Amino acid sequence: MKQKENLFVIVLSMAVGLSSLVFISTWLFDQYLPSITTTKNYSTKETIKKLIVSGNDFSGYSTFRSQAFQKTLKEVGLEDVRYQQELSFSKLAEHLNQGKVDIILTTLDQFLVNPTEGKIVGLIDTTVGADAVVLNTKKYPNLKSLIDLPQLIQQANTKGQQLSIAFAGDTPSEYLAMVLSSKFEAFKLSDFQLKKVADAGEAWKLLQDPNENVAIAVVWEPYVSQARQQGYTVVLSSKDAPDTIIDVIVASDRLVQSQPEVIEQFLSAYYREMDANIRDASRLQTEIAAVNNLSPSEAVVAIRGIDFFTSLEAQKWLTDGTLNKKIRSTAAVLTLAGKRKELPLSSESLYKSELIAKAAQNTKNLIDEVRSDNPDLAKKLEGQEMASIPNLNQNQIGTAPNIGNLQLRGEVKFKTDSALLTNEARLTLDKLAQEIGDFNEQTVALRVIGHTSATGDPEANQKLSQQRAEAVVKYLRQRGLNHNIFAEGKGSKEALPGLPGEDRRNQRTEIRLVRVGN
Repeated sequence: MKQKENLFVIVLSMAVGLSSLVFISTWLFDQYLPSITTTKNYSTKETIKKLIVSGNDFSGYSTFRSQAFQKTLKEVGLEDVRYQQELSFSKLAEHLNQGKVDIILTTLDQFLVNPTEGKIVGLIDTTVGADAVVLNTKKYPNLKSLIDLPQLIQQANTKGQQLSIAFAGDTPSEYLAMVLSSKFEAFKLSDFQLKKVADAGEAWKLLQDPNENVAIAVVWEPYVSQARQQGYTVVLSSKDAPDTIIDVIVASDRLVQSQPEVIEQFLSAYYREMDANIRDASRLQTEIAAVNNLSPSEAVVAIRGIDFFTSLEAQKWLTDGTLNKKIRSTAAVLTLAGKRKELPLSSESLYKSELIAKAAQNTKNLIDEVRSDNPDLAKKLEGQEMASIPNLNQNQIGTAPNIGNLQLRGEVKFKTDSALLTNEARLTLDKLAQEIGDFNEQTVALRVIGHTSATGDPEANQKLSQQRAEAVVKYLRQRGLNHNIFAEGKGSKEALPGLPGEDRRNQRTEIRLVRVGN
């Protein structure tokens, strides 16, 4: 009996000791490694009675601020949804993180710049011309493309001056400037004095001020249209680089975890409104005019610069990897510009694809109802409208206004005295083809320009440069590009500034974007 009692005491002591050890270990772990052991978790029992949606005064968000949307929200069971205007993108994220708002409307780039405790649950639009880069041709008559910048910068530097670029800081305008800096060889933000202002209207005023050395301004409508009308050069717009500026719907993690059905109802109501606007285009025009206090003609201009997502288009982006790809490419631009420390480890963790399913199914049901009587409307609801690519000849491409030369991520080399691409050149062109694919086939064409050094026979050099340019065009075509592309050999006629004609560095290939549509 005594042996059993002793055994019992030993086992009990071990159990108490082990429990103490576990307790102490857990306490120490929580004290010194809280970031590893704790994550925010919101109770599924929590009920959010009042839904607060926040965004700025962008015309693309007009539906969220409309009376018609409020009526639709009530029809789907959301009785108290309020829109709270906030012009600062960083404060939008801050308010979401603090629980002051439940859903924010923002751009993809700003979502990635500002730490946000939320997930992308829907897509609103991409801008197609509403944002643009404007050159100050009125003050600098020779500044007609990005290619003209290096000479203008050098001239200013010799006078002890520095040219400026003006844009609204921490907005899509700044991101568009970053995109240009990452893609074009003659445009580098570091060459300019940065004039960050609060609004595009201020940037537009700086561009027009004769006392300022502002060579470039990045603005949005209505200033883009005003710039064209007044003789400034709109060198690149979001229409030329579609899907660069993407507006998204972001729901707080709190709402996603505790009441996902509320998000489903919200998305169903929003995309039902967009379906109605597609059926009747005048409805959206009236809505944008009323919400933003615009004239009918101003509302038309605003709509022209925005391409709205249908629920089916948004679902496709969320599920087929398109959004994931856009997140990665946007984050890469931000990282190069120093706005992010690194690329996100998992892009998929930044969005929830399943919450849009109900809205997409509602649109599918509508399409089934209208397809037989109105097949064109069915295609619009599916997002299948395809614009045609203009068929241009070499003269039209060769004389089209220049935009700028793309930055090559490597070198385009050929085997000696031949037009055969090296393996290194193929890798460079593979990367280049992906970048070219981001530009609009309707408004942008390419000139592939081959150059040689002055060594050897001029006629042979001319022929070789043409063959090499054609080899590049052929390879880009094989990568699936549908843009109008023109191969042009220059021989040794255009040596690089400051280099003798015989220098091997003159052997190069330029990939020049030109404008073929507005």
